[in-house]
Amino acid sequence: MRDDLPLSPSLRKSNTAFIESLLRRFRLIPLAFFILLILAPVGHFPQTGSDPTPDPTVDRIHYGDVIDVDIVGSFEYDWRGSLTPEGFLDGLDMVGGQIFALCWTESELADHVAKSYSRILRDPRVVVRILDRSKRPEALITGAVGSPQRLSIRRAVRLNELIVLSGGITDTASGEIQIFRPENASCDASDSRVRIETAGAQSNAVQTTTIKISDLLGGLDNANPVVRSGDIVTVLEALPIYVIGGVNKPTQLSSRSEITVSRAVAMAGGVARNGVPEEVTIFRRGEYGPERITADLNKIESKAAEDPVLKPYDIVDVGRKGTEKRLFAPYVEAGGRDGESRSRLPLKVID
Repeated sequence: MRDDLPLSPSLRKSNTAFIESLLRRFRLIPLAFFILLILAPVGHFPQTGSDPTPDPTVDRIHYGDVIDVDIVGSFEYDWRGSLTPEGFLDGLDMVGGQIFALCWTESELADHVAKSYSRILRDPRVVVRILDRSKRPEALITGAVGSPQRLSIRRAVRLNELIVLSGGITDTASGEIQIFRPENASCDASDSRVRIETAGAQSNAVQTTTIKISDLLGGLDNANPVVRSGDIVTVLEALPIYVIGGVNKPTQLSSRSEITVSRAVAMAGGVARNGVPEEVTIFRRGEYGPERITADLNKIESKAAEDPVLKPYDIVDVGRKGTEKRLFAPYVEAGGRDGESRSRLPLKVID
């Protein structure tokens, strides 16, 4: 049917009635909601997961925080300080007992202090503020990242943001990320009023979480957790395989996927001019001691022999002309940043 054909009177009348009914309905919609309806199609609404979910634990009291307790209208009972190793207000014990504060919010602690002071004051009004959060336990991101570093976390931050800030994941990554959370270094999001019974020991226990990099890149929600103060984030590195001897570029490979002898030699630049492809030795850490496996690259290429699959820590030694064949595994110095001191890493403040 052509779009320029004239409408019949009955059809024109029905369309007019339909438009009028829509106008009557829109008159009942509040102006603000009508504006939202207009903005929705053009992408003014934040998409799910586009903004980091606020972390309620950031505003809770942590070890290292400087806390101010103000009794309104009184200077005698005001207090300022930090927490004891057990999580109590250090020195505020003049009301008959210590006051536990670890992982409480400012308002929760104010209510509890007011209740304690009500024994000696009439209807005390208490204001609690966290004055300084800079001395909270530092987080750490290390392993197969461009720039390992210490982190002073003062706002909600997710794993993917930290990886970007640390220079991204390097090609030595094994495919997994491990997050270690020490005991009591940060707070969980459960009701802190329950923790008064156990002084926080059980609710903030040691946790270890393993995340697949593929899940993180795939956008899975549970693969992009909030990283908190004290967390140690390690992008696990793949175990090494070494190729030495008569190759053009002796190298260290990462055992992320199945690597055969011929492929490893090719990744090391191929057999050098003085290399002997018939004399390839694989030194391996066996279950019952060192193992020694021989291979012939020419036979492998002609399909006359199998191409052995390498294992982590294997040393592939290609023979060289004029050099005796090795009988024992050589010492190979591992690459990477082994032994790097945590205190020497740069500190990044996230606020």
